[in-house]
Formats: sequence, C-alpha cells, structure tokens
Amino acid sequence: MNEHINRRQLLKVTGAAAAATATGATFAPQSYARQDAEVTITWWDYFSDANGAAMDAQFARYMEANPNVTIERTYIAFADLKQRLLQGAAAGDLPDVVVIDNPDHQAFSSLGVFEDVTDRVAEWGQAENFFEGPWFSTTFQDRNYGIPDNSNCLVLWYNTALFEEAGLEPPTTWEELTAAAEALTEGDRFGLAVSGVKSEEGTFQWLPFLWATGEDIGTIDSEGGRRALQLWVDMVENGTMSQGILGWDQQDVRTQFQNGRAAMMSNGPWQIPVLAEEAPDLEWNVVTLPEDQQGASILGGENTAIVKGSENVDAAWDLLTWRQEPEELRTYLTDAGKLPSRSDLAEDWSDDPVVSVFVEQLKVAKARAYGDQYPEISAAIQEAIQSAVGGQTDVESAVAKAQQVITPLLPEG
Repeated sequence: MNEHINRRQLLKVTGAAAAATATGATFAPQSYARQDAEVTITWWDYFSDANGAAMDAQFARYMEANPNVTIERTYIAFADLKQRLLQGAAAGDLPDVVVIDNPDHQAFSSLGVFEDVTDRVAEWGQAENFFEGPWFSTTFQDRNYGIPDNSNCLVLWYNTALFEEAGLEPPTTWEELTAAAEALTEGDRFGLAVSGVKSEEGTFQWLPFLWATGEDIGTIDSEGGRRALQLWVDMVENGTMSQGILGWDQQDVRTQFQNGRAAMMSNGPWQIPVLAEEAPDLEWNVVTLPEDQQGASILGGENTAIVKGSENVDAAWDLLTWRQEPEELRTYLTDAGKLPSRSDLAEDWSDDPVVSVFVEQLKVAKARAYGDQYPEISAAIQEAIQSAVGGQTDVESAVAKAQQVITPLLPEG
C-alpha cells in the first residue's frame, strides 16, 4: 500500500466529501453534556504497545466519568493510516477523531479533511500553554485544526553491559559512533540499529543525521547531505548495521536492541515502558545523538484532529480538551512513555535521569515544518534512502534526484 499522499487524489475525494457535507446544512450542537443522551465517538490511531494500552486506559477513565459516551477506538498501522483516510474520504466512512503524525497535519488540513476549531480554541484559552513547534503543526493559514497529543524526539540508546565489557564510553561524535559500532559488531549482533523503512519513520530517523551536518531539506544535494546518507551506506556495507534497516520500523529496531542483536539504537521515549515491561533485566542507558557539525534531533509526536463532517464535533471536542487537563495528561503521557507538548508541564519530567536526556535533546530537536506538501517531500527522502542503502544507486545520484523532487515542493521562504 502506498503511504505517499497523492495530492490530486486527495483533492478529488475530499472535494466530494466536502460537497456532500455542504448540502446537509450545519450540524446542531451535540448533547454530550446531558447524561441521558447517548453518543458514540469513533477514533482512529496507530498506537500499539504501551501507548495503545495508555490510550485504552484513558478512554476507560473518560467513559467511567461520562457513562453516556462510548468511544470506539480502531488501531490502524502507521504506514496505512494516510491511505485509510483517503479511502474513508472517498467512501464517506471516516471516524470522528483521528490521531495524525504532526508533519502530516497541515497537508490534511489544507485539503479539508479536518474540522476548523479556531473559534473553539479561542474560547478554550489554552493555546499559550503549548510549545510553539507542536502547536504550529496543528495550524494552516492561521487557522487551527487540532490539538497536540504529545511530543518526542530521538536519542541514542546503548547497551551498558556491552559498553563496559568493551571498555567504551557512549559516543558523542560520528567518528566515535562508527568506531563503537565497529567494536561492538560480533556474530549476529550489529553495532547500531536504525529505521530506514519506506515510510515517515525512515525519514524521521535519517533527518537528524542530515541536520547534524548543518544542512537542511532544501540543501539535501550538498556535501553535508551526501555525507549524512553515505554514513548509513558505509555502515551497512561494512556490516556494522544490517541491511534489514530498510524494512525495520522503530518497533523492529527496539526488538533488535532488546534481543541483543544491536548494541545501540536510535529511538524515542515511547520505548521506555516497553523495555521496562518486556526486558527488565536488559542493561541500557541513553545519551543525546552523536554530533557531526552540530547537535541535532527531530521533533516528533502526534496531534488529534476532529474530522470535518463529523456529527459529534461537540462531544469530540469535549473529549480532546478533557485529555489536556494536567493530571489526566500527565497520567496518560507517563503510561505511554512520551513527553508533553505543553510547556507548563515539561518540568514534571526533569527528575527522571533517562527522560531528562530526552528533555535536553528536545532543545535541539527540529520540527518538520515544510508546508502542506511535506508528505511528498518525505517520500522523496525515503526513496533516496532505499535506493542508496539498498545499492540500487550511488549516494550522489540519490540525493540529486531527491533535490529535484523536493525543491519545487518547498513553501516560499
């Protein structure tokens, strides 16, 4: 299934859905606040493992407090969600609420898939409590189309027992990273595991390497861009990373690390509760990502959006804002192993020595704020990774081709 958003296709199906909505007049406010009125909120997300369990637990708390509300949650694999939105728009079969990867939010907002909640946000009065980057990702052309769910970033995880045995310190530079990976590669164990899968997860994992060189997406065809991609190519060719990275998502990367088949991995804070539960005896720690010309990481996370045309907008909005109440949000994010998008809650995570590394890494984490055509930009980066690491083309040709696709898609300025 092709995860790439085809803009022409999406315009076609969402245009038809918008036309159907327009002929139905406006929806009357829902009576979710009346305990005698039954309402069912349908919800799509791609959360599994600890995050999925945290979501289920949160919904159970909401339904206990609001017995007239039923939340029907559907899990859809990350790589399939955008395609399901396309199919649902064409068939008129969409949920009330969807969780969306934050770099995709602007694209779907621009095409009329999400409800404009600008007036509701103004009445709510909580926008100023969010970090600028996550909040900006929910907007398009100065209108708001959702609420951030969480923020995260990537750091370097390392097996402390293996490092101690080899007499190594955790790497702080690319040179130290490649040297450590070489020293720790043995038998069926690789030095480093990353995700290079042909989805946003692959782009998410590689962009910090590009940014560490001082370059950006608009200058991917540069000495730094070539060096960032060559690093992955060289590590696969010399056997310190598996070519399997081209098919691994971030859960697969964690599995490699968890089972001792990778001494280091690039991954996010959502893996903390998973490893605590599934591998309690594994000895590991985290450090900020090794630097090239500068420190770099990537701002990740998800947003929640109400689907345009939903008959339960009021009820859905009540659920989304309830989820942002400080104690409720703190419980959910702690259970999910994720970080807040709210600046007024960030210090609550600073006491944990592991999570504090992620908070420190967030200081240099860059957002994927490249306009509403970012999904197509990301697809070009994914193709460059697949072709170069897979050996179908050389690095120079891969980044040159990516640049040709990317440049006309970038927003002005």
